[in-house]
Amino acid sequence: MRQIEFPDGAEVPVIGQGTWHMGESRSERKREVAALREGVALGLRLIDTAEMYAEGGAEEVVGEAIAGVRDDVFLVSKVYPWNASRKGIPLACERSLKRLGTDRLDLYLLHWRGEHPLDETVEAFERLREQGKIARWGVSNLDLDDLLELPSGCAANQVLYNPAARGIEFDLLPWQRRRGMPLMAYCPVGRGGKLLDNGALRQVAERHAATSAQVALAWALRQENVLVIPKAVDPLHLKQNAEAHRIALTAEDLALIDRHFPPPARERPLEMI
Repeated sequence: MRQIEFPDGAEVPVIGQGTWHMGESRSERKREVAALREGVALGLRLIDTAEMYAEGGAEEVVGEAIAGVRDDVFLVSKVYPWNASRKGIPLACERSLKRLGTDRLDLYLLHWRGEHPLDETVEAFERLREQGKIARWGVSNLDLDDLLELPSGCAANQVLYNPAARGIEFDLLPWQRRRGMPLMAYCPVGRGGKLLDNGALRQVAERHAATSAQVALAWALRQENVLVIPKAVDPLHLKQNAEAHRIALTAEDLALIDRHFPPPARERPLEMI
């Protein structure tokens, strides 16, 4: 699988695994753990989670899944904005590490911007990095104006990106590309199945003997600095996600998708879920 490079040279596969809504049902835990392990075996070794997901429940699922294979996984978690203070971040990080059963995060993100100044959050991130608790830090759901306030050192920005939510292509995505900052696309296949029922995606999928979800992933991955973190629990969906990078969309495919989901012609507010 193609790799994407962080500013410090670390490389990860362009397709990872999301965990939003994992850990919400104890009856699903065994299945979720098995899915994450299978994903790692398929090469989806970046796992993204957050203290927000099931109020730590998703981190506990991830911790169980990576036991014994921690060194094979690029582990990402996110801190609540109200915990993102000089004093709050170290405590939140320790709680996340305990739930994850590890002594370090490969990437720690501010989940979205809150009341605490960005420079205070970054200061706390840098202290954790110096202590070896995190390898690098980044942000999530921050628009270009927010990124311009950050000091140097931000490794990534995680935002909503799929054919139905492509406003970032006007300014944010090109800006990050010029600076070698990966963009992590969450909900790359949309939510609720509405996007995957779109006629254009279905038509393109038929041309490639693929699924609409695979086409949505391939569409996002046409951007050289984008990695995607779809969530999957079904083994077939995991395998399909892992194979999506093989789909080479044609100019005709992209033009059809553009007609149904026009690219932005002007700056748009950052979309969030």
